[in-house]
Amino acid sequence: MFGFFKKKQYFSKAELLMIKNAIEAAELNTSGEIRVLVEKNCDGYDVLDRAAQHFEKLKMHKTKARNGVLIYLAMQDKQFAVAGDVGIHQFVTDFFWEDVKREMVDFLVEERYADGICTAVQRIGDELKIHFAHEGDADKNELKNDVVLR
Repeated sequence: MFGFFKKKQYFSKAELLMIKNAIEAAELNTSGEIRVLVEKNCDGYDVLDRAAQHFEKLKMHKTKARNGVLIYLAMQDKQFAVAGDVGIHQFVTDFFWEDVKREMVDFLVEERYADGICTAVQRIGDELKIHFAHEGDADKNELKNDVVLR
C-alpha cells in the first residue's frame, strides 16, 4: 500500500497464475466459490477476525448457495485462516478446516506459498464438489478467481 509491502515479494506472476488456474479448475466441478487474499499483516486483528472482515468486503457471503471459501494469508505475521460460509460449513466440521490448514503448513514453512495454496484449493474444491455439484449452464462464476493482494 505505502511501498512497505511489495506484492511480488511472495509470489511471481507465474505463481499467481498457477493459483488462479487451481481455483478455476476446482470451480469447474462445483457451484462453490473459492477466493485467496494475501496481505502484509492482520492489522492488529486476530487472524480469523481479519479473514471474516475480508470475507465480507469481498461479498463472499452473497453467493447464491452461501458456499464461498476464503483462504487468507497475513505474510508478515505468518498467520493464515481458511473460512467457509454457512452453506459449506453445515456439511463439514471444524476438523475439515483444520485438516486443510495442516496440509498447508509444511508448504508455508518451506516458503512454498503457492504450492500450499494450490493444495488447499484442490482439497476445498473436492469437498465443495461433493456438496455443491456444478449446475451446468445455469452455474455462473459469482466471484473473481484472481488472488487479491492487499
